[in-house]
Amino acid sequence: MKTSDFNYDLPQELIAQTPLQRRDGSRLMTLNRSSGAVEHYHFYELPSFLREGDCLVLNNSRVLPARLIGRRETCGAAEVLLLTDRGENVWECLVRPGKKLRQGAEVFFGDGQLVAQVQEVLPDGNRLIHFRYEGIFLEILEQLGKMPLPPYIKEELQDGERYQTVYSKVTGSAAAPTAGLHFTPELLEKIQEEGVQLAYVTLHVGLGTFRPVKEDEVEAHDMHSEYCVIPTETADIINETKKRGGRVICVGTTSCRTIESFAKEDGTVVPQSGWTNIYIYPGYRFKCLDALITNFHLPESTLIMLVSALAGREHTLAAYREAVKERYRFFSFGDAMLIE
Repeated sequence: MKTSDFNYDLPQELIAQTPLQRRDGSRLMTLNRSSGAVEHYHFYELPSFLREGDCLVLNNSRVLPARLIGRRETCGAAEVLLLTDRGENVWECLVRPGKKLRQGAEVFFGDGQLVAQVQEVLPDGNRLIHFRYEGIFLEILEQLGKMPLPPYIKEELQDGERYQTVYSKVTGSAAAPTAGLHFTPELLEKIQEEGVQLAYVTLHVGLGTFRPVKEDEVEAHDMHSEYCVIPTETADIINETKKRGGRVICVGTTSCRTIESFAKEDGTVVPQSGWTNIYIYPGYRFKCLDALITNFHLPESTLIMLVSALAGREHTLAAYREAVKERYRFFSFGDAMLIE
């Protein structure tokens, strides 16, 4: 299977640079994965597509304000992007300028509230960085850090909370689980009033989600790993939903990857936590997921491959061509799709 099989033409002006004023005012395309039929709605109409007895699985990970801009000892500018907590105040990070930040180099943030020292240069160019500070690290990050927006978003985000879901709770992601950005507290309440249960998982999204597939053959791609958790309460809700014939509807590819990583062959899940590098592309048999709410993804990405595994490559690419024709907004701050 060729990576190029998942390409499509996208005009640059359709890449959403800012969120809409109203979260649930985004457009919603429905895609029937059996027939390929598409219809056009708005996200606030989502409850009409849900049934009593269904459950929505949502990723409650919260984005870390992980982009730190500071100065080097020589007063030159430097940028550090937190990727993975290695413990003992050591993080794996991306840095700029790479040539200036060798082992032992220090970067100062704020009025010296936070100091970063490069401990090791890793083979892939990332750095292991030790942080020195007084107080609580997350509180200092809230003061000094910026949201690590995807590289295709060029505009500065005015309100950092717009890159968080309204149900975000567990801090640790380097990027937002963007399918959840469309929900409001009122919409979630309305969904529950319809007899739909909400079940929360945690998957801390890594920057690998934006990494392009460089291999010609889909199967040759090395999938990145991310940490995820299925709590006992969530496992119980999913298993009860399956037992009574309801649908398990994942909000976002991250929720999908979490439950599919730990699902049994019979579709049930067990409470569990750990790292997953599950790679879903056409040919994959879904064990637990019944339907998916997701945004529109980058060409030749692992995310459009996952969607194609659910809806079929031909149906997916036809739906994307329709979205381009209808001038949908694409990617993180863009519109949504319901595949059922």
